[in-house]
Amino acid sequence: MTNLAQNLLDAADQAPDHTALRMDDAVLTYREFADAALRVAASLQDRGVAPGDRVGLVLPNVIAFPVVFYGALLAGAAVVPMNPLLKAREVEYYLEDSGARVVVALDGSAGPVQEAAGKVGTEAVTVSAAFPEELLGDESLTAAVERADDDDAVILYTSGTTGQPKGAQLTHANLRSNARTGGRDLVESTQDDVIMGCLPLFHVFGLTCGLNAAVLARACLTLVPRFDGSKALSVVQRDRVTIFEGVPTMFAGMLHAPDRDQYDMSSLRLCVSGGSAMPVEIMRSFEEQFGCIILEGYGLSETSPVASFNHPHAERKPGSIGTPIEGVEMRLVDDDGKDVAEGEVGEIAIRGENVMKGYWQRTEETAKAIPDGWFRTGDLARRDDDGYYFIVDRKKEMIIRGGYNVYPREIEEALYEHPAVAEVAVIGIAHPELGEEVAAAVALKPGASAEVDELREFAKARVAAYKYPRHLWLVEALPKGPTGKILRRAVEVPAEVGSR
Repeated sequence: MTNLAQNLLDAADQAPDHTALRMDDAVLTYREFADAALRVAASLQDRGVAPGDRVGLVLPNVIAFPVVFYGALLAGAAVVPMNPLLKAREVEYYLEDSGARVVVALDGSAGPVQEAAGKVGTEAVTVSAAFPEELLGDESLTAAVERADDDDAVILYTSGTTGQPKGAQLTHANLRSNARTGGRDLVESTQDDVIMGCLPLFHVFGLTCGLNAAVLARACLTLVPRFDGSKALSVVQRDRVTIFEGVPTMFAGMLHAPDRDQYDMSSLRLCVSGGSAMPVEIMRSFEEQFGCIILEGYGLSETSPVASFNHPHAERKPGSIGTPIEGVEMRLVDDDGKDVAEGEVGEIAIRGENVMKGYWQRTEETAKAIPDGWFRTGDLARRDDDGYYFIVDRKKEMIIRGGYNVYPREIEEALYEHPAVAEVAVIGIAHPELGEEVAAAVALKPGASAEVDELREFAKARVAAYKYPRHLWLVEALPKGPTGKILRRAVEVPAEVGSR
């Protein structure tokens, strides 16, 4: 029966003068961090926030985010983090669906949030980036409001590929366990570590493996509000970053930065990749260039997020999402929920202390997602003889070409081997006879050149005849989600190629 925010109060007691948060020149020690969060908690209570109420948080990776996040938890509230790029209409949906009592946004870009809050009748508070002074009362809480293990700590809206976003209810126990096993224990972080905070904190990967794991280890989290490859490299050098966590496009952005050779990256001891499959070629090149190892993991919003990992003291298999973490079980099932035969492709099902309580006020959706205590992920994978899992693809993104299954990721991996290729998205487009045809949108590295026919032939030489992309076109950049994950579903197909 412990509030997740107790970790911050413990850190402030045990390492009061240690740097907790940094954002360029702005710095907070653990004592300053905890004191500010306790004052935010008192201020929220003054605004009528009671235990179990929801508090919306629409902030980028600035120091105000962790302070308000932990302040809301200390007050006993559940936090509803949102992407600051959301439009008023989208914010309105989140506020209305969650029933948030207060929403906190960044001064200077709070227009859409204020507009949405006005329509829903939620109180909107704007705060400064470096320190949320506007939300600091004169009073201060003296202790965390007690919460039960299965009380909601965060309600995280997942976009899904169809329908309205659903709020995954992550409990204090979910997040506490995942910060420990999926964050601190796996990367073996200590007070001496400096963790790079460029993964969005409003997304569960950055929230758990960045912020919550850093607080648990009493490490320093250095925040980057807007990711840029060169900026990330300069922060690693400036702050002597030891742990870098990112999605594959971030690794690619640093690898392809034109000035990458100018930075001292010797402080990096470990990199962690998640969010989407890491192309093996990018992993190999990054490790070679910067002299560090990348461990790939896997998880979802609904699993807090970490479910499996390439563990640091076990064999590391590039292209694999590793094996389940402590307290988590995984299996591969067919459409009826039965285990598939050894070596066959099946849908990953997960059970354990990381799995969400359910979808907020959606009993039917919850029952569909967790029909028998095992959460159905929608991800297809195979397992090798050593128990390592290899993602094959999203169930919904698999292309069925003339009765053959084509997994986009496999074709993307082949194209990533071409020296000019920076980003790839392989999708299915409608075909009158085959049902679907394989197509690829490709973005080239800065300054590189390649012909469409050359790339098509390159892929054709590497995959079975029915798999290579008959249609291929070049783009400046590919559409990405809030974490930098390439969104296949948002790729625009040129009119002359056809339709999805």
